[in-house]
Order: sequence, then structure tokens, then C-alpha cells
Amino acid sequence: MERQILAAGILSDRAIQALFDAGKLTSGRTLDADQIQPASLDLRLGARAYRVRASFLPGPTARVEDKLARLSMHEIDLSDGAVLETGCVYMVPLLESLALPQEISASANPKSSTGRLDIFTRVMTDYGQEFDKIAAGYNGPLWLEVSPRTFPIVARTGSRLSQIRFRQGHAVLGEDELSDLHKSETLVASENPNVSGGGIALSIDLMGQGDDALIGYRGKHHTAVVDVDKRAAQDVYDFWEPLYNRGSADLILDPDEFYILVSRESVHVPPLYAAEMTPFDPLVGEFRVHYAGFFDPGFGHTDAGGAGSRAVLEVRSHEVPFILEHGQIVGRLIYERMLERPAALYGSGLGSNYQAQGLKLSKHFRT
Repeated sequence: MERQILAAGILSDRAIQALFDAGKLTSGRTLDADQIQPASLDLRLGARAYRVRASFLPGPTARVEDKLARLSMHEIDLSDGAVLETGCVYMVPLLESLALPQEISASANPKSSTGRLDIFTRVMTDYGQEFDKIAAGYNGPLWLEVSPRTFPIVARTGSRLSQIRFRQGHAVLGEDELSDLHKSETLVASENPNVSGGGIALSIDLMGQGDDALIGYRGKHHTAVVDVDKRAAQDVYDFWEPLYNRGSADLILDPDEFYILVSRESVHVPPLYAAEMTPFDPLVGEFRVHYAGFFDPGFGHTDAGGAGSRAVLEVRSHEVPFILEHGQIVGRLIYERMLERPAALYGSGLGSNYQAQGLKLSKHFRT
């Protein structure tokens, strides 16, 4: 019997809903109205968090809860909200669980607002050997490792810190395909796009915006808590130190400090594609850029109200101080095909927080 060759691509909002309808995705309670995004699903925290001594992976012979029995220090009830402290590691069962078809795999990333608060999150599965990677055909629960790095947070059952994207086959565009797509769709606003390493480069804007040449923000220490579910509840200056271009258009990243910066180029994700920022590349310097890597179809798309959308970059230096200069490459976007056009594009009536953005903090802070 001839084997059927399936199309390769990212599942759209319609296909994600179909997985729920078929019982391949389940949840402990009714879905939120905006939980299914154009090319991803927001994941929600369950009822309890477990404070653990250290991060871990279950490995090929164990479930997550088997390891928790040995590593958990205490349990925290999240039903009415609880404080998760900086520097601590928590494991939280998620409300959503999977029974994926054999041809469907998945990957996870922090939501944009999670990354901009410097909350380190990673999804884990039973018998998993990698973070944020869900093997094709996986059947079982999902867990989220949560570690606030800069600000203590308040989270509760139903809080959405992470997102998951489903794919069939291998749909990443090669460099020639990416170059051709850029020529027809202008993926990044650059006269000489750098396409290599499987992605298209983004560089940093350190010239600044506005009359005061604001280039970014540096997180403060010893702040109050941020409630992850409350919008515009905090004053910017209680949590952030603004940074300005004072004539040199560069910035020294101090080790273990957290920065919000912005790309020089605006970004465009056409409706039939999804994009992801690649993780830290040691070839560009001793720092990590962009915890939250998903860009949904329609991000920066003119018809979806996104003309001029920049990529906000969450930046953290590692062991040594590092000088960033204006125009320096800090990351790459890889593009994948969608299996179909989503029913709704990013920013089109979805209440998307970061469409048409420039340098912008998370939704929790008053502008």
C-alpha cells in the first residue's frame, strides 16, 4: 500500500479547535474566549505549584510527578493567587493535556508578556528529554517550570504564561525560499537583509525614540510584586530604569541585569506563515535575546493594523559585560509555512497587545 505523504505546516486556529473537538486536546475547564491564537494555544496554570530545589528533566523512564516526589520542597495553592518569588523554581501542572495524533508534534515558548517580565518558563512532558519540545503522538499531561528572574509575581489557576504551537512535518523555509519570500513580502524592513543560518537577521536599535532618544529599560531590583493577570496596574518607574542614547549609540550590558530593547527593523509575518525568534546564538555575543519566540501570522501585516511593528527584545548578558552597538545583529527569525490561513490574524479584533508596537513594556505597566 502506498504511503500517503502529508502536507507540512503549522496548525491554524481552526485546526487547534478541531483537535479539541476530537478529544486530542483536553482541558480541566472551559477554554477562555481568546485562548486559541492564530497559530498557537495559550496554556493555563493548574491548581497547585510545587517549589523544587532545582530544575530537572524527567528523562526517558520517568514521569514528572515521579521526580517531584523526591525534589518538591512544598506545595502552594494557586486557586486564589499566590506569590512566586524571584530566584525560586516552581513546577506547575497545566490545565491542558495532549493526546496528539502520530503526525502532530508541538513546541512551546513563553508568551510575550511573560518574557517581558523576565519570567523564565519551560514546558515539560512525562518521559521528556528536552524542554519545550513535545514529540509527535505524545499522550499525557503538560507541566510548566516557572522561575521569576527579576520581579516577584502573583499567579493563579488559569494564568497564561506559556503558549504551544502544533506542526505537521517539517515546514521551515530554506534560505532560498526565505529570500524569495522576503522579496515578495518584505519580512524585515532592511535594504540589505542578512539571510543565513536558516533565518533572517534582526539588529538592535540604539539610536533611540522620541525627543529624549529612549533606547530601552533596565529592570530594577527589590520591587513590589507584579500580578500577571492585571493590566496597566503598575507604574513604569517603580520597576524600570529608562535608558537613553547620550550620543554614543551603544549600551554596556551588565551581567545578570535584564533589559527591554527593540529591533531596528520592523517585522512582517504574512498570513500564510508563522515565525519564531531563534534562541541564543553564541556567534553574536555572550548574551541571550528574546525569551518569547513566537510571531503569529499577521504580526506586522498592514491589513491587520500592524504596519511598522518592531520586535521587542528581552536581553540578558551572561558571565561578562558586553557592549551592544547600534545595528548589531542580535537574533534571527525563522519562518514556517501554515497548513492553512488562520480564521483570524494577529491583531485583527483579537485584542492583541503588541501589534504596531515600537519599544513597549508588557501590558502590566501604565503607559
